[in-house]
Amino acid sequence: MAPRSGKKPQPAGKGKVASGSTGDESKSSEQKQIEQLQRELQIKTAALNALSAKVDRLEDGQSGENIASVVRRRHHPVVSTSNLIGDKGRQKVKMGTRGSITTQHILEAAGEPSKTPVQLIAERFLKMFSDPTNYISYLQSKSFAQDLSLVCQEVSNILEQQPRCLFLQSPVYVFGDIHGNLEDLHFFADNIWKMGMDLTAGKFLFLGDYVDRGMSCLECVAYLFGLKILFPHKIDLLRGNHETRDVNGWEMHYMEKSFLHQCKERFGVDVGEQVWEDCNQAFDRLPLAAVIDHEIFCIHGGFPRPIRIEDSPEGEMQTLHKSEIESILALPKVISIMPAYDHESDWMKQVATDCIWSDPASEDMENGLDEDGFGDSPRGGGAVCFGGQAIDNFLAANNLSYIIRAHEAHAYGVALSKGARVFTVFSTSKDHRQGERAMAGCILVDNDKIQVINRSPQYKNKYVHRRTSVSLENLSSTQMEERRKLGLVRFSLAMDDMRRLVDQVGFAEHEDSDVDEEADSARQKSAASARRAGLKATNADDSLIEDLSEMSMSSQTETHRPSFG
Repeated sequence: MAPRSGKKPQPAGKGKVASGSTGDESKSSEQKQIEQLQRELQIKTAALNALSAKVDRLEDGQSGENIASVVRRRHHPVVSTSNLIGDKGRQKVKMGTRGSITTQHILEAAGEPSKTPVQLIAERFLKMFSDPTNYISYLQSKSFAQDLSLVCQEVSNILEQQPRCLFLQSPVYVFGDIHGNLEDLHFFADNIWKMGMDLTAGKFLFLGDYVDRGMSCLECVAYLFGLKILFPHKIDLLRGNHETRDVNGWEMHYMEKSFLHQCKERFGVDVGEQVWEDCNQAFDRLPLAAVIDHEIFCIHGGFPRPIRIEDSPEGEMQTLHKSEIESILALPKVISIMPAYDHESDWMKQVATDCIWSDPASEDMENGLDEDGFGDSPRGGGAVCFGGQAIDNFLAANNLSYIIRAHEAHAYGVALSKGARVFTVFSTSKDHRQGERAMAGCILVDNDKIQVINRSPQYKNKYVHRRTSVSLENLSSTQMEERRKLGLVRFSLAMDDMRRLVDQVGFAEHEDSDVDEEADSARQKSAASARRAGLKATNADDSLIEDLSEMSMSSQTETHRPSFG
């Protein structure tokens, strides 16, 4: 990253040091001492905050009046059925009574509310997710396409009623990138909300990037949208950078792992493009941020930069909103971002882009940031990174303590940085070059604790298998390919597969200049598409197969990507 022209301000009270080695050594020693004291101060401040929180809890325990002031009264209607849990799942059964005719009449009057057609489709999506091998024909049918379009329309209506920044109360489970990974999403469903979200205490917050890179994008979207329809107050979905058309429609780069490609491959070009657009219409309405317990800010990428506008004839600059959260709340309920709709002004695009694309600055980038603590991101395409100064300002201005974000792959599932104030959570362990022992993580915010939950690399799932699994040995090659395209079969790319792919591109065992020119042309096309999508073609998390596939596509005629709105 090229450093900004402006220099970081020096601490007050520092005089000039005469030139020479002695002065330089003295300055270096003093700077190290300052940094050491600052680190110690951060540690002690964190300890004081923890003790202060403990004192608050004890005081609340002594005062029933304090507790009553933070507990809201809610209406809890009686239900007429109970949930019977067995080895094969759960079923609704009639609630037992103790011989009271009046009680029986009340339960009969309560009854079960009738379900809408879309809710019935959502229930079917949940059954499909619980055992996808029994729904292979349905998942490849036009019926699935029609059902998903109807669900997207209903989800769009629900999302449009929500603010752009949500305010939630713990307990809340927070999840990072999913990226079409059915296997890891199954792990969370089997362990976090094993009896169902409606029978699990707390709420569930997903931070975006549901599609691309994995082979089960349609299944993951259908499942999460189905949950949102059935339990709209239990699950919340935020927007990531892959919930934009320029990214999830980038076929040349992601190839068969592109969301648009999977829609067209599954349903045909015309129906597939319509399903893709219907999903993106819902994505356009996803909230961008959430705040838990008025203390923890949750976002896909990072918090936005302050918006400043010229507010006087003298050219003085004033901030447009009182805080970054107010800037998010001021965004329209429907925005496309990439590409933008006509009603999206420059400040709206900047706020939204910062929310879905930003990253924390690395330690070696801190000195090159501007006076607000922001700088250019290594991702390119206008993305920014935020440093310690920006974090300090944001947390202080909004009276917050922590930031939970996603957007960056980590082999440990959850990573902590920036003075233990920024959590990065990644909820897929595949397709990001993190190795076979990578973990998928989530975070539980509950009362006074922030706890990390990770999937062990040894955990065995039920429905996604390796190509060499004994359970698949009786399948035909056609059945195997069907399951692979649905993400139900996972395999490692063998050397012969790589060689065949390279041969298709025309790079293997060639040394003439024509091949070099073709490779250069492919790189140029890739870079141009990358600029359109707002990131560099050489993302750190791109896999080798994606790079080779990209070259293969670049050597052919670029397929048309529809432009909507």
